[in-house]
Amino acid sequence: MSYLYLVDYSSKLGFSENCLVVKKDTEIYERVPIETLEEVSVYGNCQITTQCIHECIKKSIPIIYYSAGGKYLVRVQPEGHIGVKRQRKQALFNMSSISFEIAQSIISAKIHNQIVVLRRYASSRGEDLTEICKYMKILKNKIAVTSSIEEIMGYEGNAARSYFEGLSRLVESEFHFDGRNRRPPKDPFNAMLSFGYSMLLSELYGKIISKGLNPYFGFIHQDRENHPTLASDLMEEWRPVIVDSAVMSMINGHEISADQFQTGDDGGIYMSYEARKAFVRKLEIKFNQQVKYLKYVDYPVSFRRAIELQINSFAHILDDEENAALYNPVLIR
Repeated sequence: MSYLYLVDYSSKLGFSENCLVVKKDTEIYERVPIETLEEVSVYGNCQITTQCIHECIKKSIPIIYYSAGGKYLVRVQPEGHIGVKRQRKQALFNMSSISFEIAQSIISAKIHNQIVVLRRYASSRGEDLTEICKYMKILKNKIAVTSSIEEIMGYEGNAARSYFEGLSRLVESEFHFDGRNRRPPKDPFNAMLSFGYSMLLSELYGKIISKGLNPYFGFIHQDRENHPTLASDLMEEWRPVIVDSAVMSMINGHEISADQFQTGDDGGIYMSYEARKAFVRKLEIKFNQQVKYLKYVDYPVSFRRAIELQINSFAHILDDEENAALYNPVLIR
């Protein structure tokens, strides 16, 4: 199955002869048989015909809309499976002690994965980040003795600041940045992170819905209007593994340059069409990369499949009397 991304703002998506047809002006750029499609992503001012939307809905193919800068906006798809019993349990899950245990394990895993990313790139760049990694490990260990979500997120925030300080020392000089920033991103590095995190969020959102769960009932992050909190919670362990690693690989592999970014009307820094196209391709390769990072699977699976299996594990916790041992966050080596 394939994923279709419309990243050229002059493109238009229509439907003809059982195919989705991508046009630029009047020229046909690509034809994709609808039977082969898993998902369609539409960025910025790309257009899609009503007929095309109807055909995708009939085939249960989700259409995800993003802003020009890559911010997730909305998802169009049939309701499909709604697990009412699961969602009743899910709505109360954040008040259970087991939700706190899982929050501890997810954020601890996130920091572990961040440390591994730093060590990998520090080794290849000849940079000494020993003190930063030691400090982050101390913060990770403190999470095990916390007594509130606020404490956990406090340690997570401190670890994140150290992590991005470390990453800033590991990138090419033209991509140097001063910490994490967004809404809008102020530099090319953060523009890529924001774009990638939106893609990752959407990936989890769709898989959460497919399991009959509500993506807005989370247990780690605070509720925000129109924000899929559960997707944000479950993506934490994946941020450094998928998005951060892809960004670092592109920059240090000279697959993208700082002159492929532009300043938006809001003063933010955003990727050009060529940069978007290259980055989407890079993330698709990453999502399909075969790995053996899950403790309960003894054969390689793609990151995309691994995300689905992790969401399965979370759903089983709601079904099977809340057994925390059923959820093992991904830990990279």
